[in-house]
Amino acid sequence: MAYSVTALLYGFKNFYKDIKSVGVIFNFVVSMYSNNNSMKIYTRGGDKGMTGIYGGQRVDKDDIRIEANGCLDELSSMLGVVRAYLPEEHDWQQILFKIQSELMVVMSQVATPSEIRKDNPNTLNEDIVAYCEEQINTLTSLMGESNYFILPGGNLISSHLHLARTIVRRSERRLWSLHKKDELPQIILQFINRLSDLLFTMARFEMHQQGGMEEKWKGFLYKRET
Repeated sequence: MAYSVTALLYGFKNFYKDIKSVGVIFNFVVSMYSNNNSMKIYTRGGDKGMTGIYGGQRVDKDDIRIEANGCLDELSSMLGVVRAYLPEEHDWQQILFKIQSELMVVMSQVATPSEIRKDNPNTLNEDIVAYCEEQINTLTSLMGESNYFILPGGNLISSHLHLARTIVRRSERRLWSLHKKDELPQIILQFINRLSDLLFTMARFEMHQQGGMEEKWKGFLYKRET
């Protein structure tokens, strides 16, 4: 329990250290739901099951666009938990911070209907997919590829990375549902797809670094199609 409290306290400290860096994106995401500059926590505007998106349109709270952004918000929060468990000087702090920052951009894009997306000043870094692939390749080169189905678990960090990976997969399903109704930029779909691979690789590498054994389901090999 003491370890968890320490990790949470670190998370709050890290949040305040990083908030200036994401402030511009954060302010945009908040302001896109309102026509004024108020940062009030409650507005009562959603009490009847409707919420606002960029451009001023009101939609149902269970609209696929809102559902997709809810999954992405959950994902970013889970990555924050992982960062809280990591030492402050860990190399992954920078990686996960970058991912969280890019997810904020994704959420602002998802909240914007395609016909007015050109008015949204936030766009994903063009190299984000290559960045994820570079991290995957680096970690894999240090431990080798996996040819087994793995049971999620291990320690706190690896298990939470696996949990984050499953939230990515759910986010991806919601994004594709939205994409069928209102086209999303391809880079968003590519980034989210690659992100689940990155988190899976990071979970494996965490156990590799700690000298832990991965629990293999039934212990048989599989071959992925390329």
